[in-house]
Amino acid sequence: MTTTSWSLLEQAHNALRTTTAGVTEADWAAKTPCEQWNVAQVLRHAAGDQRAYAAAITGAGGPEENPFDPAAQAPGDPKDLLESALEVAAQGFATVAPGAEAVPTPLPQGALPAEVAVGAAALDAAVHAWDIAVATGRPSPLDAELSERLLPVARVLAEPLRGFAYAPALDPHPADDATAELLRYLGRDPQWTR
Repeated sequence: MTTTSWSLLEQAHNALRTTTAGVTEADWAAKTPCEQWNVAQVLRHAAGDQRAYAAAITGAGGPEENPFDPAAQAPGDPKDLLESALEVAAQGFATVAPGAEAVPTPLPQGALPAEVAVGAAALDAAVHAWDIAVATGRPSPLDAELSERLLPVARVLAEPLRGFAYAPALDPHPADDATAELLRYLGRDPQWTR
């Protein structure tokens, strides 16, 4: 497993890795907060996104399928697909220097400052870890610290991606913690249950 100097990305990757480690064969078909996608599709989407970030940086090794049309069932263990994608992404981002002004991304915005590009990949991994956790009845991997680190990134990225990658923001609630605030901002109901 490649480690990276980008602690936010490593924390988000670990959240996704830990969440999926407990997924059982029966969980793959479970409904998720990602409308019309099951757990296997969310995991395949998350893996494809991480490969896409790495490919944008390195120019090689992009996703094997369209991340926005992931297979509901596919041969092989989805966990293996995820682990190889996280490894490729960590290797790609290990080449990115802090303070770099224009890091290529697969996002419509194109190249972004290093901290935002890394944050975008971390945001994707962490929120999909939450999707999988709540869909399979596991504890949320999004804790207050991770959510607080991701919220500023979400505020930079989400608006241009509304309707493409993010649903409209949900109204905040006074009792929201950092995680609920982040999820609502990204159009996810923090109270979603399967």
